Amino acid sequence: MADINSAEDLVAAVGQHLGYSDWYEVTQEKVNLFADATGDHQWIHVDPERAAAGPYGGTIAHGYLTLSLIPVLRQTAWRSENVKMGVNYGANKVRFPAPVPVGSKVRAGFELLEVKAGAAGHRVIEKVTVEIEGGDKPVCIAETVSVLVF
Repeated sequence: MADINSAEDLVAAVGQHLGYSDWYEVTQEKVNLFADATGDHQWIHVDPERAAAGPYGGTIAHGYLTLSLIPVLRQTAWRSENVKMGVNYGANKVRFPAPVPVGSKVRAGFELLEVKAGAAGHRVIEKVTVEIEGGDKPVCIAETVSVLVF
């Protein structure tokens, strides 16, 4: 786990892999709560009986649920005790190459691609690769953009 304790540390870490998160279990309860929050109740996510006969043999997490896990996964991959505020700014690229079956565990690796200082803080671009335990390809690859204020 990398410690980024200043803007200078952040800039010095560009091009480096900052670490991997802990494993995080994707439960049916979390998928159902996400479905409720977004209004996306497609059967492949929320109907275990019907999904058992579907293409994945069971329910799978929403792609956007997987993407939304990045902030919680980041907390165990790298830390900065001196960040006063951090906000999501967006994403440059997002792909979901493989499904996340409910009950599986995911983790993310974080690579710092770019840092730009600005009036509102430091704009940070990271390549985030989310993988599934025992999987052979990533379940999400995203280039995320955040703003950090030290």
